[in-house]
Amino acid sequence: MNTEQSIYERAGGDEPFRRLVDAFYARIERDPLLRPMFPADLEPGKLHQFLFITQYFGGPPRYTAMRGHPRLRARHLPFVIGQAERDAWVAHMRAAIDEAGFPEDVRPALIQYFERTATFMINADPERLNLRG
Repeated sequence: MNTEQSIYERAGGDEPFRRLVDAFYARIERDPLLRPMFPADLEPGKLHQFLFITQYFGGPPRYTAMRGHPRLRARHLPFVIGQAERDAWVAHMRAAIDEAGFPEDVRPALIQYFERTATFMINADPERLNLRG
């Protein structure tokens, strides 16, 4: 039997992840680069992100129960995501991790996951698509 606690448990359960999502979306709300990628009503996205990340880090499987397989890449393909978008997203997530007050011993795992996943979401080469001048 594995007695090692999950990141979710070590972080303190739902509450720090709720704070993370709230802090992250507060930053998205003010970001001129990323805000247009999100719908007018941010609440459904906040719920989905909360359910997904708590499940990913070892919490209850509520995301899968509500939405099925995450299909992260497929869900993000409609949006042009280049390096600038990735970097802005990661910067907001890092700041939200700090603001949410996660224990020091879980922060590296959170940051590593979010950086790796954000890089995986890149689907555009700005020069090839001539989206950036």
